[in-house]
Amino acid sequence: MTTSATAVRAGAFSRFLSPLALLALMWAIQLVDSVTPDRFAVYGIRSWDLSSAPGLVLAPLLHAGWGHLIANSLPFLVLGCLVAVEGTGRFWIVTGAAALVGGVGTWLFNIPGTITVGASVLVFGYFGYVVLRVFVPGRVSHRIAYAAIAVIVVVLYGGSMLAGVFGAAPGISWQAHLFGAIGGGLAALAGRSRKAPE
Repeated sequence: MTTSATAVRAGAFSRFLSPLALLALMWAIQLVDSVTPDRFAVYGIRSWDLSSAPGLVLAPLLHAGWGHLIANSLPFLVLGCLVAVEGTGRFWIVTGAAALVGGVGTWLFNIPGTITVGASVLVFGYFGYVVLRVFVPGRVSHRIAYAAIAVIVVVLYGGSMLAGVFGAAPGISWQAHLFGAIGGGLAALAGRSRKAPE
């Protein structure tokens, strides 16, 4: 294997470090939460409460329990890596947009006083990004690849995404799902550099 090929592989792998690190952080937080008397979920987004503003950053990292975290982990990793393949910077922009738009939408439209936590706001944001990325101008070959990925993602996750917005069970925030997806979609439609990913 040549040095240049090794460097290319190392660069490609490094793009996935951000979603992996973020998921590892969620698991570490849940582990600490499970062995301490206080529940970290209280630091999530509390609708209509201005003092919960830090929840815009913290809520996606916090979960109601192990089952909640486990349910979010695989789609977070799959969809997060599909975003991260475009570069570390792109991953964090989409993550920030999903967290911000998803958090503000949840804060505004959920029942006052309701606490919302969980990485699903990011999962739906990544889904919205991957699907709407198809409509951003670029090279034909790139758009074909994005379209193929989007079709696969819709087949794998489309049903559960729709159910998460329109058929969410009691106690599950459809607001975080809907506005997270909107945040990811806005990040896609905002455009991106036509340069090759960094």
